[in-house]
Amino acid sequence: MELNYKNLLPFESPIAELYKKIEELQKMAKSGKIDLEEETKMIAKRIDVTRREIFANLTPLQTVQIARHLQRPTTLDYIGQIVEGFEELHGDRNYSDDPAMVCGIGKIDNLSCVIIGHQKGKNTKENIARNFGMAQPEGYRKALRIMRLGDRFGKPIIALIDTPGAYPGIGAEERGQAEAIAKNLRAMAELHVPFIAVITGEGGSGGALGIGMGNRVLMLEYSIYSVISPEGCASILWRDATKANLAAAAMKITSKDLLELGIIDEIIKEPLGGAHHDLKQTAQNVKKTVLNNLKPLLSMSSRELIADRYNKFRKMGIFAEA
Repeated sequence: MELNYKNLLPFESPIAELYKKIEELQKMAKSGKIDLEEETKMIAKRIDVTRREIFANLTPLQTVQIARHLQRPTTLDYIGQIVEGFEELHGDRNYSDDPAMVCGIGKIDNLSCVIIGHQKGKNTKENIARNFGMAQPEGYRKALRIMRLGDRFGKPIIALIDTPGAYPGIGAEERGQAEAIAKNLRAMAELHVPFIAVITGEGGSGGALGIGMGNRVLMLEYSIYSVISPEGCASILWRDATKANLAAAAMKITSKDLLELGIIDEIIKEPLGGAHHDLKQTAQNVKKTVLNNLKPLLSMSSRELIADRYNKFRKMGIFAEA
């Protein structure tokens, strides 16, 4: 059994303790040449049971921690698993290329598609290079350019969303961050091709919505989707970021809550413990769900697709007259 404590989150400490016991048994077996295979198997079963118990009773803030896991699969991980012949396209033809936004064309089961998505890193060096998945205005303008390319050639668009939010730096604001996202919203509403958005990790505010106005919005089981981070919300409401657990519960940011509210259309199952435990299985689940949701959209006319997208977002929320 491969032992990896680095992938375990703080609330998984009971599992870490069991892994340590297995490690001790393996050392004893090796040094004393004792057969402890049965004892090891029993603890392995306890690990599975303990993990199921923990993940059956996750708090919203624990789900946030999973969505932010440093080893959680990225857009390029999913592309590598489910997209054939991917060709990445660069630049917004205006200012520069943004490595926090990956865009390109490829095939999913011989269906030619346009793929766009936020790209995080898996260590400090990669995250600095990718700006922690926080796109600049040129990232959203690049995404818009590639979406329009797909629209022109009749290619379905798949967006993979994983960002804390659009980058809020001075330079980004000077180059028109809000205007870039607003233009994307208008353009996405008018697309003549099927558009599927998948929230794979963090779906943070306008940064997520800037590539997320799909005919269908799907969400991985342990991902989140919110207008602000729980810490940011707690800082505003209680002036105390440590109350993020209260904010996370009140904000209804988990996939289950958002499905009940009608904000998303379907939850994509993750392996026990989260997507980072089995990239291949998670990617296949994403592929299957995306294709299933694409099938009815492919038979719609451009008018029907636009109306479908309009009606989806128009019916969100509850309106009551006083």
